[in-house]
Amino acid sequence: MTVSPTQATVDCAHQRILQLLQTYLDAIYDGDVDALQSTFHPDALLFGEVRGEIVQKTLEAYLQGVASRESPASRNDPYGMSILSVEVLGKMASAKVRVKVSGNNYYDFLSMLRIGCDWVIVNKLYTHIEERAE
Repeated sequence: MTVSPTQATVDCAHQRILQLLQTYLDAIYDGDVDALQSTFHPDALLFGEVRGEIVQKTLEAYLQGVASRESPASRNDPYGMSILSVEVLGKMASAKVRVKVSGNNYYDFLSMLRIGCDWVIVNKLYTHIEERAE
């Protein structure tokens, strides 16, 4: 099977995006603000719906929140992070990730752009979904 140049570009993009997303998730778990900041565009905005309230944050406010809380890793919490889906179209991409942290069950929709050679998160849209007891 021959891989077309377009397919090779998409595969390379997927790999870079998966690396970015893994850095994002690991940084949240570890409370590594510098690593987390490296995944975002400096002007990224974050919007969410959490328990009925609409939340809007700047990247700076979000990073301050991460810096001020005890990290899940320091509490030996289970690693509840996962990449659920990724779509790439040219120089833009979107991903859905699950972030189980500090008793919360977040689902994030992340919008990314390739700027130069790097992929960065430009928007984070998130919500908390109560887990069903089984």
